[in-house]
Amino acid sequence: MKKYIILFFGLLISFTLHAQDDFLIEKNKKKVVIPFKLINNLVFIPIKVNGVELNFLLDSGVDETILFSMEDKKEVSFKNVQKIKLRGLGSEEEIEGLKSTNNILETHGLKSINHLVYIILDQSFNLSSHIGIPVNGIIGYKFFKNNVVEINYQKKRIFVHQNNELVRKKIDKKFTILPITIERSKPYVMATALVEDENIPAKLLVDIGNSDSFWVFENDKIKLPKKNFPDFLGKGFSGDIEGHRAKVSKFSLADFEFKNPIVSFPDSISIKNVKMVANRVGSVGGEVLKRFTIVMDYADKKMYLKKNNKFNEPFSYNKSGITIQHNGLQWVQETVHLETVRVITSIDDSNEGRRDDFRYKFQLKPIYEIVNVRKKSAAEKCGLQKGDVIISINNNKPYKYTLQQINNLLKSEEELWINLEVERNNVLLKFRFRLEDEL
Repeated sequence: MKKYIILFFGLLISFTLHAQDDFLIEKNKKKVVIPFKLINNLVFIPIKVNGVELNFLLDSGVDETILFSMEDKKEVSFKNVQKIKLRGLGSEEEIEGLKSTNNILETHGLKSINHLVYIILDQSFNLSSHIGIPVNGIIGYKFFKNNVVEINYQKKRIFVHQNNELVRKKIDKKFTILPITIERSKPYVMATALVEDENIPAKLLVDIGNSDSFWVFENDKIKLPKKNFPDFLGKGFSGDIEGHRAKVSKFSLADFEFKNPIVSFPDSISIKNVKMVANRVGSVGGEVLKRFTIVMDYADKKMYLKKNNKFNEPFSYNKSGITIQHNGLQWVQETVHLETVRVITSIDDSNEGRRDDFRYKFQLKPIYEIVNVRKKSAAEKCGLQKGDVIISINNNKPYKYTLQQINNLLKSEEELWINLEVERNNVLLKFRFRLEDEL
């Protein structure tokens, strides 16, 4: 698997409530600039909810604002709270949640009042352990609806422009325009898939909250290629998402072509709760979108694209077959080197004025655990199992890596050898395997 993919498109709420909760730019400002973190092709932005700053996944594939992992954010107060049921991607059933109105959301000069939010109560639904940073929510349609939103993946900045013709004229000169439709509060674009030498029109959800390149739902014309492997694709609101990965000859967006992209094919059980819009074939996600600066203009029903320096990067995936997540913290003792200056008090003292001292400090470091092992993968063949706690990676302590750095290592283009030491049932075990390209 390429990475632990967190996917939230296709969220279904058991009822619909329309509120005046769109984001608006503060007066006297033409645009606002919001810095973001890019992790596993996903965009994370800070937003204050009722005065308390939280970390949100920006996701054009959801229509409502979702909160979760709030156990450490008890200072956030909510009004007008009611119980509801939530259902979405995944093979399991609906889950319990809350809805709350009259919330104030704001970030860097962008503000929404009377904002409706949905709160997931199940604490096991937790992005933070899969991403490696605290994540408390997902923001979607309301963020995009009334403004022209430019996402610059290179600069890691979002520029939210006022919705007017002068802004559009400036963007028109520098970007390629793709028409989009807004259906059920989500953007869709037409693409072309080359399958077995036949060009097939493909209506795709533009899904900023999907870290893969493309998702495809099998139909009469698009079938799962013969060369594929089963994989765990991610986690949705209703449970795990299973499917297959394969290569498709080519996908095209306007004049932009992507040859041999790695495509995910979710199984029918995982998408059974998703109400598809007419003629939808799949989604285009962050692995493709990060290769551009993109502008979403919902009001004018346009998406703008401009290539960046990542456009020609090869498509890759996690060749090890293991999915790793952050699983708590541990105290780690580290030695700190201190260079100190000695005070010479007599003529008999040594001529050396400096000496080296060492002190110990304790810091909280992440614990990494294997949460999934792909069948017939290199990791399974060597004996790794779900639940193994990683003690070392290539003879280095795992906490010296971020979760993204580990994922990048496991999707290396080179067929590297990986040495893992793990703890299983209080026993230390060592494994060695080579990254294998299964496609």
